[in-house]
Amino acid sequence: MDILQELNPAQREAASCTEGPLLVLAGAGSGKTRMLTHRIAYLIQEKDVKPWHILALTFTNKAAGEMRDRVQDLVGSGAEMIWVSTFHSACVRILRRNADCLGYASGFSIYDADDQRALMKQIIRRLNLDPKQYRERAVLAAISSAKNEGILPDAYERQNMDDYRAKKIAQLYREYQKSLLANNAMDFDDLLLNTVQLFRTAPDVLEDYRDRFHYILIDEYQDTNTVQFELVRLLAEKRRNLCAVGDDDQSIYRFRGANIRNILDFEKSFPDAKVIRLEQNYRSTKRILDCANAVIRNNRGRKEKKLWTENPQGRKVRFREYNTAQDEAEGIIRDIVADRERYSYGKCAVLYRTNAQSRLLEERCVSFNVPYRLVGGVNFYQRKEIKDIICYLKTIANGKDDLAVERVINVPRRGIGAVTLAKAQDYAGMRDISLYEALTMAEDIPGLGRAAARKVEGFVNQIRVLRAQQEFMTVQGL
Repeated sequence: MDILQELNPAQREAASCTEGPLLVLAGAGSGKTRMLTHRIAYLIQEKDVKPWHILALTFTNKAAGEMRDRVQDLVGSGAEMIWVSTFHSACVRILRRNADCLGYASGFSIYDADDQRALMKQIIRRLNLDPKQYRERAVLAAISSAKNEGILPDAYERQNMDDYRAKKIAQLYREYQKSLLANNAMDFDDLLLNTVQLFRTAPDVLEDYRDRFHYILIDEYQDTNTVQFELVRLLAEKRRNLCAVGDDDQSIYRFRGANIRNILDFEKSFPDAKVIRLEQNYRSTKRILDCANAVIRNNRGRKEKKLWTENPQGRKVRFREYNTAQDEAEGIIRDIVADRERYSYGKCAVLYRTNAQSRLLEERCVSFNVPYRLVGGVNFYQRKEIKDIICYLKTIANGKDDLAVERVINVPRRGIGAVTLAKAQDYAGMRDISLYEALTMAEDIPGLGRAAARKVEGFVNQIRVLRAQQEFMTVQGL
């Protein structure tokens, strides 16, 4: 069977153009995932490329899982050896194997937003800075922006020599990185930045991965930031078989550090690149596309493309403008009630930009007796009991993670008070050791009574038992 027979001409050209740099400008609903998965299958079945020589990167676990499943359906056996993952997952795999080159142990922790804020709060207090002037969220946002641009603390300070506040943030940035290393931890931005640093400082490691990945495919290329571009450039430099798929018209993540210049300047970065446009839309009606094309053509500096479709004309698009948010919420719910004969409530969805907007919509639903279900809420991994379990696992795997130890030392309650913890932290600071190491020396901690030391030893013994069991017991078994 011709692996490309199901594709349209533009998709077929993009899937079969395998050598050298390629930019695929894929409009919304144009079948880019189909093209990508058939391209991978084409490489394996027609070009005889070994699955483990292919790297496919995207931005969400859901997208990576969908791509992996589709490739599995197309090629069958061997698909599991393709690296199909998010940028961050791929970097974690690389760093777990080579973190020692950067001074980390392979069992490093990965800090989420709560962990980051807790650590930054400690550092702000330690440097005697006013927490009202240097709020941890704002400081971490500045540090994240720097990391997305590949800017390290010293360079950040040099760039801001004349800005007092920015110089203080550079100081906090430097201390933050030192504390992460001391805790054998990285944040999500570090996963990308440290992988780039690894490749720059360990050329033999970079060469190993260049020899492994002969073909690199990037989905949603318009959402890549400067560090991700550099990561891809380093990996693709040797063979230059890079396929970047994206759409500058769909670039909406500048606030997360996405650099639109990566896709707009692709031909400058790779002068021999070929550009293919996927413009046939399979998702929308003609009227929807006419509206979308009319709006998006006003963007300046975009790569020209015009979506078209063989789908029906479709219903007219309605635009309504309201004076207040309350009027808007009432108008939306009234429309849903009015259309009850045509559409059941279960077939209606309201999309909004920010979580704060849901309250008014919920109030109107209650007023009109409209049943609703709010999609979202607290993330599974942000729930207290889940975070507690994760911190126990971190402590078992990485005794240097002080934040994890602090969180679970009294979960469940063991009667270990703030004074006992503070004495252990002071002892750890004096000895330049981790908090967990200090806890293992409870009897040597000055001012720690025998009763408090016994409680600490109970926690330490529990961790030791769990560590001894990790060789033969799974998390489920616990």
